Order: sequence, then structure tokens, then C-alpha cells
Amino acid sequence: MEPQPSLKKKTIGGLLWSFGDLIGNQGIQFLIQIILARMLLPEHFGLIGMILVFIALSNSIVDSGFTQALIRERNATQTDYSTVFYFNLLISVLIYLLLFAAAPAISNFFGEPQLVSLVRALSLGIIINSLAIIPKAMFAKEVNFKAQAKINLSSSILSGFIAVGLAMTGYGVWSLVMRQLSMNAIQSLLFTLSKKWIPSLVFSIVSFKRLFGFGWKLLVSGLIDTFYTNVYFLIIGRQYSATQLGYYTNASRFSEIVSQNLAATILRVTYPVLSSIQDEHERLKQSYRKITKLAAFLIFPVMVGMAAVGEPLVLLVFGEKWTPMVPYFQLLSIAGMLYPILALDLSIFQVKGRSDLYLLLEIINKLSLTVLLFLAVWLELGVTGLIGAAILNTYLEFFVNSHFSKREVAYPATEKLRDLLPVYLLSFGMGTAVWLLGGMLETSTFIQLLLQIAAGILFYLVACRLANITELKTVYGLIVPLLKRIK
Repeated sequence: MEPQPSLKKKTIGGLLWSFGDLIGNQGIQFLIQIILARMLLPEHFGLIGMILVFIALSNSIVDSGFTQALIRERNATQTDYSTVFYFNLLISVLIYLLLFAAAPAISNFFGEPQLVSLVRALSLGIIINSLAIIPKAMFAKEVNFKAQAKINLSSSILSGFIAVGLAMTGYGVWSLVMRQLSMNAIQSLLFTLSKKWIPSLVFSIVSFKRLFGFGWKLLVSGLIDTFYTNVYFLIIGRQYSATQLGYYTNASRFSEIVSQNLAATILRVTYPVLSSIQDEHERLKQSYRKITKLAAFLIFPVMVGMAAVGEPLVLLVFGEKWTPMVPYFQLLSIAGMLYPILALDLSIFQVKGRSDLYLLLEIINKLSLTVLLFLAVWLELGVTGLIGAAILNTYLEFFVNSHFSKREVAYPATEKLRDLLPVYLLSFGMGTAVWLLGGMLETSTFIQLLLQIAAGILFYLVACRLANITELKTVYGLIVPLLKRIK
């Protein structure tokens, strides 16, 4: 069954603005990252990488699954919003105080004295972020990504100017700290002013219990996922030097520009849309299936292509001093291929209100990753071995998630494989051709990269046309309205 026109229009509009946010905001952030990488040392990024796991876990605790609970709540009230706001603010202050006290212990764990002041400064962003959680949830609930795109772009540009200015004047790692804090502050201010929402002087135990009843499982699963997403920073920072972690940190952020950010873009649009049809089983399945196929069509070739052109891309963008990050970047790009599909699988459990299954799957999948990481460390396979464990685990996770999701949307792994396999094979075929072409070319790095990218795009589009991949027409249908709007 085709989505109703209003729902389809809402989804397409949200996707267009969300993709615009991705291209604009992430493009600006990536440009700033490049500038800072050329001005600073790998060890500066490594020091920040050591703190990331603590900041990420803290932000997950502050949110406590309430954002998803509010988005899913069809008739959220001012009392609901105010209750969540005060809870978020209180928890953020308590966590900041905890991290402030724990800063010396964190510094000793990594053997880096500078981390004491860095942790205490960077942790202020946790409190600042908590102030904007409700306005962000309101915008997401309305599928209003136009306002979010403008706010994110503005905060990226302004914080980027601050960071680059500080780096030029010799502030080193502190330019990275101020970049994050200024971005948090600008975003929170603009979100609050744009939504014009003010909390009421009320805290409802009833609202808290209802929302937390759904959100606590998402909190636990979110903490597990966040920890394992950042566990590499913890292991590499502990086992190796800050410089080595700096290479991994930038390789990770570089590869995530597409995989995780594009996945987040799709999810923040589709989650509220799919939530609105959660009780229409056949319609939900067909919409979910189309989104999954579209995500694979867009992300698979980009991630494989990034791995194929990894060496000239890193050398051109970051410079020769970042050459050691090339193999990390290539492997992380392959590891990120399935991330959007896995995220979509888990989101369907939130849509159906099965946060219990969401939590169960997080535990199962992370237990398997724990075993693989332990083997990689025990066998002394190095950083590449750790990334290889992540790649293997993504495929295991795919089958586990699909096994459980078929109960909720009747979309089993066999059917999903039939849908995704053609694009998967075409992407690797394209990547192989691009990689071989790079070995044959004897020209400048810039020209080589341009030729490889052009060849990859042409190969993929022609192959998809010959294979009659329907998502090619879907993307064309999304681009045409955008071009008409521009005209």
C-alpha cells in the first residue's frame, strides 16, 4: 500500500531538509576538521578522543530515553515536557560534578596529566546540551528539520571560526575544547529561541513514570551502544599513545561523516513518520522496507568507494603527516556500511513500543562484540585487528536483528537479503574497479582522486540502470522536486 500523500509529502520534505542539514552542517564541520588537522598535531585529537567515551555516556544518561518517548507520545503535554526538562537538567548537573571529581582518576588511567583540566572543561557541554533537549524533541516530533538545519549550520560555522582562531594563536588542544563548548552553547541558545518554549513550574510523577517506563530500556540499550561505539577510544588510548589514538580518532570521524550521520538523518525523519503509522501493519512494513532499500542504495556505494580511494583522499585532505590513518579509515569505511541498516532495524522496535526487545538485542550484539574484541587484544592484532572485530560483528548483528524484527514487521532476513544483495554486490564491484584504476593511474593525487570518483559514480549508475534497481528511480524522484524548488 502506498503512503498517503500527506505522509509521503511530509517524509520527502523532511528528508530534503535533513539531507540539506547533513550536507551543509557536516560539510562545514568536516572543512573545519581538515583545517584544524593541518594546524594541530595527531596527539591533540588523541587527547580529546580519550574523553569522548565519558562525554558520550553522560549525554545518554541525561537524555534517559525521554527524547524518543516524547516523540512517540502522540499527545505529549506541557507537563510532560516540563517534567523531562527538569529531570534532564538535574541529572546533567550531578553528572558534571561526578566527572569533575573523577577527572584525576581518568587522567591517571590514561597516563596523561593534561586530561584533568580537559575533562572538567569539556564536561560543561553536558549541562549546556540538556537545556536544548526539549526544543529538539519538539522539532523532531513535528518533522520540522528546516529549522534544525539552519541552527546546526549556524552553530557549526560560528564555533568553527572560534576554534580556528584559537588554533592560529597557539592554543592547541584547547581550540578543540572550545569548538565543542561553543557549538553546544550556540545550538542550545538558538533552539530555545526558535521554539520559544519555556518550562512550567511543574514536575509530574505520573508523567515521569509513564515516559520513563518506555524510555529506561532505551537508556540502558543506549548506554551499552554508546559505550561500545566509543570503547575503541578507551582501549587504544590505554594500550597505545595519544598520537596513535589521534590517527584512529580522525579516521573514525572521517568515515562516520557518511555512515552514522546519514543514518541519523534518515532515522530522525523516518522515526516520527513510522511512529504515526505504527498500528497499520502492512503499510508500516512496506514503508520500512522501502526506507531500508533506499538507505542501502545510498550508503553502500559511498562507503565502499571511500575505502577504495582511501589513500589519495586522506593524503589530499589531511596531508602526509596523517598517512598512518589510511588503513584505519579504509577498514572503518567498510565497517560502517551496515550501520544505517542496523540502526533502522533497532528503530522499528521503538516504533512498535518494544523497548524490551531493543534492550535485549543491544545486550546480545554487544556480548558478541566483547568476545571478538577480547580475542583481538589477546592475540595482539593491533588497531587493525580491533576494527576487523567490528566488521565481523556488524554481519552477526544484521542476522540477529533481522531474526527478531520479522516478528514485528514480517520482514525476515531472507527477504531483506534479497532486497539488499544486488546493491551490495554492485557496490563492491564498483569499489574493486575504482581501486584497480587507482593503481594504474600515474598522475597527481588530486587528478587521481577526481578520476576515481568520476569512474565510480559512472560505474554504479550504469550498473544500477542495467540491473533495474528501483531505488535509482526513487532517488531521481526525490531530486527533481528539490531542483524545482531551487528554480
